[in-house]
Amino acid sequence: MKIVQRMLAFVGLLSLSALFINALQDAPTNENFEKKLINDYNVYALQVPDDLNFAGEPMPLKNPDILERMDRELLVNTYWQSNGLLLFKRAGKYFPIIEPILEEYEVPNDFKYLAVIESGLTNAVSPAGARGFWQIMKVTGRENGLEINNNVDERYHLEKATHVACKYLLRAKAQLGSWTLAAAAYNAGNAGVRRRLKEQKVSNYYDLLLNEETGRYMFRIVALKEIMNHPKKYGFNFRDKDLYTDIPTYKVEVDTTVTDFSKFAQNFGINYKLLKLHNPWLRESHLNNKSKKLYTIDIPKKGYYNVQ
Repeated sequence: MKIVQRMLAFVGLLSLSALFINALQDAPTNENFEKKLINDYNVYALQVPDDLNFAGEPMPLKNPDILERMDRELLVNTYWQSNGLLLFKRAGKYFPIIEPILEEYEVPNDFKYLAVIESGLTNAVSPAGARGFWQIMKVTGRENGLEINNNVDERYHLEKATHVACKYLLRAKAQLGSWTLAAAAYNAGNAGVRRRLKEQKVSNYYDLLLNEETGRYMFRIVALKEIMNHPKKYGFNFRDKDLYTDIPTYKVEVDTTVTDFSKFAQNFGINYKLLKLHNPWLRESHLNNKSKKLYTIDIPKKGYYNVQ
């Protein structure tokens, strides 16, 4: 019996010694830390697909400069992982709102990625004064029927802004002849794109020499389209439940002045923050409405927020 006990003790001692040696080997010394870092974190060159397109219009990837520019945008957007994951999450919430409106106007579904690169699917504000998901300028918004003032700014109304974007894109397509040029014109303006085409005596976006922003514009759109359609291929891993979802709302019509939106919100069992979250186009704490215009305000349904 004692022999067995001694043998077991010896085996135990050997096991402890092995664990101790392994622990020493795994200790974060400069040398093994650097080896572990190299082995555990890798950045890979990407294979640019040879059949990329925008709205069915192929990208001429056999041209070396086009291939290099596409490679750049794929790399930048693949390895900006935190931003990429946020885009996937937001798309789960906002694409279902944008897609039916694009379909209504017969604007290709690929244009939802234009909104992605314009604003990151947020109500962004540009230095030039553009606003909202579609980055609409004040003049363009007003020309297309949006109310824009200090009290109400419908560029922040996702549905209405998407309608305006579709109208603009349809006009651009009619004038310029392709969806790719129409998308570029969303960034540089119809007149600006037409002028560059005439000056450089070409008819295709990919043959134009443009400023950096417009020159990268289509490549960024196509890169996000490719990545967001093949997340696992580019290293993005998530479940459906990780994506953001739209909170169901119901409509309340208002055709009078609202003097205090905090009190207004309380009447519907929510607070001021939630009212503004679901109606970002309401820019102040009150609604002037001197003209008695009919507004439709979204109110989140009960049970989705814990309101004190």
